[in-house]
Amino acid sequence: MGIASPLGVGVEHVWRRLIEGESGIQAIQSFDTTDLAAKIAGQVPAGTRSEGGLTLSEWIPVKDQKKMDRFIHLALVAATEAVEDSGWVAEGEAGQEATGVMIGSGIGGLQTIFDASKLVLEGKVKRLSPFFIPSALINLASGHLSIKYGFKGPNHSAVTACATGVHAIGDAMRLIKLGDADVMVAGGAEATVCELGIGGFSASRALSTAFNDVPTRASRPWDRDRDGFVMGEGAGVVVLEDFEHARSRGAKIYGEVVGYGLSGDAHHITAPAEGHDGAFRAMRAAFRNGSVAPDDVDYINAHGTSTPIGDDLELDAVERFFGSASDKIAMSSTKSATGHLLGAAGAVESIFSLLAIRDGVAPPTLNLEQPSRESVIDRVALTAQERKIDCVLSNSFGFGGTNASIIFQRV
Repeated sequence: MGIASPLGVGVEHVWRRLIEGESGIQAIQSFDTTDLAAKIAGQVPAGTRSEGGLTLSEWIPVKDQKKMDRFIHLALVAATEAVEDSGWVAEGEAGQEATGVMIGSGIGGLQTIFDASKLVLEGKVKRLSPFFIPSALINLASGHLSIKYGFKGPNHSAVTACATGVHAIGDAMRLIKLGDADVMVAGGAEATVCELGIGGFSASRALSTAFNDVPTRASRPWDRDRDGFVMGEGAGVVVLEDFEHARSRGAKIYGEVVGYGLSGDAHHITAPAEGHDGAFRAMRAAFRNGSVAPDDVDYINAHGTSTPIGDDLELDAVERFFGSASDKIAMSSTKSATGHLLGAAGAVESIFSLLAIRDGVAPPTLNLEQPSRESVIDRVALTAQERKIDCVLSNSFGFGGTNASIIFQRV
């Protein structure tokens, strides 16, 4: 597993900060926010790898950095850590052809497109970089990784807004089950904390604006005072492997994908339907296709973005789906610490789900001080909880009514 997030770079560093209840949300310093309603975001902190920060030259040669948008930078950082962590080396033609890549993004190279557009509007079209198009394309995250390691198996990308990360992992798992690969490097990356990204989401009134002076308090899923999500950037990547293939080489195994479900709302471009029926059906599909039952779930990593409508609708759907088993489940939103990483969110949260299984710890929902409504589900308010966790469900939902649920279990 590999991760770059507002809490830092490196799985263990990020996990420690998350469990300790730290926040990665700060005032935006990378560009002028004077004319923007939202002035805060979660950005990957600078620093050396040993410090848990990001120095690009430690990961990507300087000569190559300008050929890529930041979302590709972040994807390569997370993927490099994941491949190193896996210990997998695709040796020979057979090993290379058996290894594929599925890294997606919700939006892709937004800053690159913004910068190129300004050149055109300024009459400087001849100054466009020859790398403009490939640096902005979403599938180039997968492309660059495959080139770096010589992975010649399926080379694919998911693009489903904020459900991208889970769809990438789930679809990669299915490619392995179909026999198209033995190993898939899968996840999501996003880098939309730029003037255009913050401005666009502000215009849709999706972002939090009431906590600009206290950034760490802004992302507050299920809390009465929530007023929108906080934008975040980052990447999460996992190495998926056929079980027998992994066992034969003595691979370290964090958990098993035992269920994956998808659904569509067919309702509205941004708002979920009443009762979040799409979420309900995605969860149902994950269990229908899986090998576990709802009663087996110990912890849920919720989509929980901190929006006034979405949070409680997801809670409605979870309560309806789990019924009498709801009171034994813990459910938290780690977006309270990272912000919403859009296309990277589901992949990063899948990593958190696997670590919850490994360590028997449910990460906290920060800032949940006064719930907007009561529930029998323990939402792990404010501080992490040690508890028995053998099975985890993670939800991700995106604009356009696209929904994904994935289930992990201890091996």
